[in-house]
Amino acid sequence: MRYMLLIYVNEAAMAAAPTDKTYEISAAYGAYTEALKKSGAWLAGDRLKPTQAATSVRMANGKTNVLDGPYADTKEQLAGFYMIEAEDADAAIAWAARCPAASTGTVEVRPIWELTM
Repeated sequence: MRYMLLIYVNEAAMAAAPTDKTYEISAAYGAYTEALKKSGAWLAGDRLKPTQAATSVRMANGKTNVLDGPYADTKEQLAGFYMIEAEDADAAIAWAARCPAASTGTVEVRPIWELTM
């Protein structure tokens, strides 16, 4: 079954991190990604640009409303994702626990609802 690992972090804290900490975090993500790939669990994944680059779109009364930035003001922001293949939810949770963000932010594990057409 496919799962999304949605990575939430505090953007302000990440932006304020010293350069050596940033390199350390990047290395940890590189190792984690490599472990996912070697295991065969990795399907896709990437970082997201900061929320200042986001656009939120809503339809109301037939009118498109476009807002710059994220719609919700939250303590943590969606910063990236991994799409993985896992035997079950427990296996997906085990991968999420190994993600570097699990120790500083939140990793949401969500099963993908497969479309049947």
